[in-house]
Amino acid sequence: MSLYALQKLLFQLNRDPEVRRRFEADRDGLLAGYALTAEELEAVRKPDIGLLYVLGVNGQLLMHYAALRGFEWNAYLEAMREGVRRHGPVRAGVYALVPE
Repeated sequence: MSLYALQKLLFQLNRDPEVRRRFEADRDGLLAGYALTAEELEAVRKPDIGLLYVLGVNGQLLMHYAALRGFEWNAYLEAMREGVRRHGPVRAGVYALVPE
């Protein structure tokens, strides 16, 4: 998993209108420029906000990406909860749950 590449993509989508335009016009072409795993690609394409959260995406980046993809605040929060229920604890990043 390349959490850095995944977060870089989301950061650029959140900040750069040209990257957003390319995402809408040629999603596969844009995504090919990032070293993402199949699981990460699927989560970005769907969008599966819960899986992105479990993969370790920073909440600030994820919040803006979720809004970009049409999630309202409460739906965003529930998507993260559902992600943990479906995919298990956060695997990486600052929200990772470490076993005791």
